[in-house]
Amino acid sequence: MTSDYDLVVVGGGPAGSTAATAVALRGHRVLLLERETFPRYQIGESLLPATVHGLCRILGVADEVARAGFTLKRGGTLRWGRAPEPWQFSFSMTPRLPEPTATAFQVERSRFDEILLRNAERVGVDVREGSPVRRVLTDGERVHGIEYTDSGGTARTAHARFVIDASGNTSRIHGHVGGARVYSDFFRNLAVFGYYAGGRRLPEPNSGNIFCAAFDAGWLWYIPLRDDLTSVGAVISPEHFAAVQRDPRGAWQDMIKACPEVDRLLTGIPVATEPPYDRVRVRKDYSYWKKSLWTPGMALVGDAACFVDPVLSSGVHLATYGALLAARAVNSSLDGSVSEERGFAEFEARYRREYGVFYEFLIAFYDMERNEQSYFWSAKKVTRVDLDEVAAFAELAGGVASGDTAVIAAGHAHWSAASAELNSAVDRLTTGDDRVNPLLATQVVTDTFRTGNDLQEQALYGSPLDEPGPTTPEGLTVAADGLSWVS
Repeated sequence: MTSDYDLVVVGGGPAGSTAATAVALRGHRVLLLERETFPRYQIGESLLPATVHGLCRILGVADEVARAGFTLKRGGTLRWGRAPEPWQFSFSMTPRLPEPTATAFQVERSRFDEILLRNAERVGVDVREGSPVRRVLTDGERVHGIEYTDSGGTARTAHARFVIDASGNTSRIHGHVGGARVYSDFFRNLAVFGYYAGGRRLPEPNSGNIFCAAFDAGWLWYIPLRDDLTSVGAVISPEHFAAVQRDPRGAWQDMIKACPEVDRLLTGIPVATEPPYDRVRVRKDYSYWKKSLWTPGMALVGDAACFVDPVLSSGVHLATYGALLAARAVNSSLDGSVSEERGFAEFEARYRREYGVFYEFLIAFYDMERNEQSYFWSAKKVTRVDLDEVAAFAELAGGVASGDTAVIAAGHAHWSAASAELNSAVDRLTTGDDRVNPLLATQVVTDTFRTGNDLQEQALYGSPLDEPGPTTPEGLTVAADGLSWVS
């Protein structure tokens, strides 16, 4: 059986729901194919304000997310760098946004993702769950549809002007856009994670913060999801894989015990026994970027396109922001206001830039940790040996953020200076002497959160208060509703 659509989206996670909703809101026919049946488990539980108050408002789902009862997150608490005690950062660092928008949520992804998917249905997206994709249809010059199997086992064909692959890091169809996945040797780690049935909370008003703590073997996250549920994970180097493979749960608990700051929060707390939180899971935590993000008729978003180390909770933000960029290109092409080539060139340029600034921040952030006796942390120093790889990947991914080739050539000095600036800001933060949050004054923090602030202002006011310049020579900007390009 065959049907025709303007857009087929593969994958029903936040990236897929975002792309589908943003195109359906412009009145176009959209099919979304999801191989699983929601609700389903997913990791990546800590959101950023840009997603909650920017993206969700543009999609018309912000109020429902706010009513869902998720844990309020005001920022992050970290035991990181040369400061001996944990320190805080707050999302209210920028004076451009009103206080209610300087927050985010810690979410159970099964619930959050389903809210976004059902919102897509409400705005007219044809959502098909239990429908895995069999193959991509192409005539050799452009992609023009998908073959899939529906929930009843019937083979179906969907023709479309565009296909967006939002099917995650295990995507089987990303190769159709061409180009290889390029992996960063600098961020090539392993994540082992599970859940506790509760846990102590940080002092108010930061009880909902994510807590990240460096220890000898890597770093731990501690995310309060509910009063009776806490997500705890360790990011470690691959040489620990054998121990994790032998006994994932034992290795996970040993790593928690090796980090006193986290271990104290969990003393006497039992591990979770409620499915799906009763398992200890292991995933490769490798940062990567696809050399090509689109081809005529098809684009990649979310983990199908790229992934970066999760210490800054950037996963859902990068996925949904990339999906919104792709939707703008689709909408502009369908309404004839901007050509496909121009629209997707803008999509790729902005997506690469956003990934690049997060990647750069993480290099400087990792370089803050001064435990030179630890194999993990000594391997994360930006040295002359690994500089070429770091610079090459950063440039490929859209950094260095300034775009200045002289800065890229400066390499070690650039990232070391950024790291030193962060450490200095944290020192001032812990003394409490500054009237303005010193992190706000650092260039690397300013660059990292600029797009998120712009996205929130787009949702609140119809355009960023400080309109950024064009990303490409074509000079495309964003429509007032945030859903298309304007030439």
